[in-house]
Amino acid sequence: MTLLTDKPTTHVDPQSTVGLPPEESRAARLTSFEVSDFPVPNGREEEWRFTPVDRLGGVFADESDDDREGDYAADYDVSGVLDLMGPSLAPGQAPRGTVLVPGDRGAVVASAHCAEALYLKLEAEKEYDEPLRVNVHGNGAGRLSSAHYVVEAGHHSKALLILDHTGSADHRGNLEVIVGEGADLTVVTLQRWEDDAVHLGQHDAQVGRDATYKHIAVSLGGSIVRVNSNVRYDGPGGDATLLGVYFADAGQHLEHRSFVDHNTPHTNSLVTYKGALQGDGAHTVWVGDVLIRKEAEGIDTYELNRNLVLTDGARADSVPNLEIETGEIAGAGHASSTGRFDDEQLFYLMSRGIDETNARRLVVRGFFADIIAKIGVPEVVDTLMAAIEEELATDMASEDMAATA
Repeated sequence: MTLLTDKPTTHVDPQSTVGLPPEESRAARLTSFEVSDFPVPNGREEEWRFTPVDRLGGVFADESDDDREGDYAADYDVSGVLDLMGPSLAPGQAPRGTVLVPGDRGAVVASAHCAEALYLKLEAEKEYDEPLRVNVHGNGAGRLSSAHYVVEAGHHSKALLILDHTGSADHRGNLEVIVGEGADLTVVTLQRWEDDAVHLGQHDAQVGRDATYKHIAVSLGGSIVRVNSNVRYDGPGGDATLLGVYFADAGQHLEHRSFVDHNTPHTNSLVTYKGALQGDGAHTVWVGDVLIRKEAEGIDTYELNRNLVLTDGARADSVPNLEIETGEIAGAGHASSTGRFDDEQLFYLMSRGIDETNARRLVVRGFFADIIAKIGVPEVVDTLMAAIEEELATDMASEDMAATA
């Protein structure tokens, strides 16, 4: 028996709508290395129904990167991982392609047009004291760039990898992660693009026996950002945590999708995404899929999405999906909510002598407090808090201008 539950929530100011249930099991959706298997989306597909595909421009194009002599579409600073770099991997050259098989148009053209994947191999039984960094900087709006990363964490290794995106480009990037037995790997992807950037990403991980994997997605910049984070297991005892934080401004579309495939008994997962929105046309999307297969007994899983709408004209779509094919589970659940900024809470703080600017800051900080504690990476937390402060300052300045107009 398959139990399929779908309790989407959508906030459209000033009214709410409800999304449609998925047409099929998440596991049944197509994956392929063939570009021809994924036509350019028109927005009517289940996978793309929330995404403004008409604004994605050339990122779907079956074309090579817009690299010019001495002027690449994107620059990659790998100075922080030189000691870990193995030979670059061509398409079909293992371990490339052993974990990630493209699941949509953006991922398949990224795979087809990235001739050399960056291969990072973490030494077994070694703990890396300093964060490992790869910095990606786009060199121009509309310029097409493709990337593919393969990260293999040897057994009982421990490391933190930060993938940081800045500048502007039409970027499509794939990341595949192999977490060896007993390893502990945290991957952070920061989307701090300029306002005219587009980013489509697919991040797939295979979590080994008794291994721990944490994926943290922080999306703050870009015109359109869409990241798929997927996990499956390669032995019992694996533990996966997927965390996401996002803050959308006027006209910005930030979309996060996750799929946890419990294909092995006695594995755990926790998915938590939280976001704030402000400004006309700000749009966020979270779609969380969890599948517990028939053979995967003793599973413990939970997924949560919370959205805070700070102004009129913003929209948050939230769709949790849970498929259970066995009754022998330890626990499974999900929750999703979208709420407006609490004026009563703001009034209460102001009545205690706190000015409006600091009162709003305290409310938003409180909203993000629990997930920031879960992130636990000081560098990421500092970046996130600085961005939240900047967003709130921008919002307050806009309100002041409107009041004096």
